[in-house]
Amino acid sequence: MDHQSDQRLAGLSAWVHQQLAHLQLYQGPSLPLETVSGDASFRRYFRCRYPQAGAAGSAICVDAPPDKENNPVFIKVDQGFAAAGVPVPRILAADTEQGFMLLSDLGDTLLKQVLNTDTCEHFVAEAFRVLLEIMAADFHGDPLPPYDEALLQREMALFRDWFCDTFLQLALTGAEQGMLTAVFDYLAATALAQEQVPVHRDYHTRNLMVLPDRTLGVIDFQDAVLGPITYDVLSLLRDETFPAWDQQRVRQWVRQFGDALREKGLTQVDEQRLWRDFNAMGAQRHLKVAGIFARLRFRDQKLGYLEHTPQSLQYLLMEIRALQADGPNCLRQFDHWLLARVAPALARHFPRTQELLEQVAEARH
Repeated sequence: MDHQSDQRLAGLSAWVHQQLAHLQLYQGPSLPLETVSGDASFRRYFRCRYPQAGAAGSAICVDAPPDKENNPVFIKVDQGFAAAGVPVPRILAADTEQGFMLLSDLGDTLLKQVLNTDTCEHFVAEAFRVLLEIMAADFHGDPLPPYDEALLQREMALFRDWFCDTFLQLALTGAEQGMLTAVFDYLAATALAQEQVPVHRDYHTRNLMVLPDRTLGVIDFQDAVLGPITYDVLSLLRDETFPAWDQQRVRQWVRQFGDALREKGLTQVDEQRLWRDFNAMGAQRHLKVAGIFARLRFRDQKLGYLEHTPQSLQYLLMEIRALQADGPNCLRQFDHWLLARVAPALARHFPRTQELLEQVAEARH
């Protein structure tokens, strides 16, 4: 831990102690803070356990440097989601100037740890129920930022700049650049044509907590936007850090979610159009994610994310193939180019790339 982090931790510890006393939760000697996790941002999480009559209490302490993290937005989204019934942590105390927060503790069981073929029907149904609550959240008084053309394009550009250029060292020709531009334009247009709803933007198995009654709590929502209706369901069902589900099962889940959306009056699109929108959103997200994983490695020196890029490429190919029948010709060119140029370059770093892509080829027949 560097000196600045150490100073911030000491400051957070003193602040937490004050807040616990103010809330009449604990008064006594200073308590240790246990590291819960850091994430891909500059935010750090700690747990503080304190004695209570007959039991132990605990709270989550957040160190989110105000020059790096937008804490007022975190508070706004938390309150907006909570008002809609979304099970998010309660904000017990916050100091946005220092970048400290004290949150209610949703435990430490991630959905990722308990999700498997035996439990998936229950937990996917729970995740869908919570997602419908997120979509119903009302931010009219202080709108969420829009997931607009500029943001969609900036995200996809990460694939070209960080994944292809910085990581794979591919020197792209003018024709390849033009093909990517055409693909990006098509995917952005498809995303913008969808109904726009509150979007968590990282709704997956590491940001859903399993509560004691087997319902789900939601964390890490501060990047929420007003965006495409398929974005969060796509993040959940095609999580690049989680083993791929059988795609027939995924299609069935998307069908179920579409039924729920229509029942709530959130969409009028039919099953076929929703499946197209789901895959187009997936292609956009997996382009972005491949770029972000490369940027985390080469700019931020955060290891461990890059190893998930073969899974991202597998999903990207599946999604592009699901779109080809109704999509422009650039999708077919992109498919061939991914196999001819990108896959061999990635396989040099991660040999399992080839095996994952063979699974896509088998799924076609």
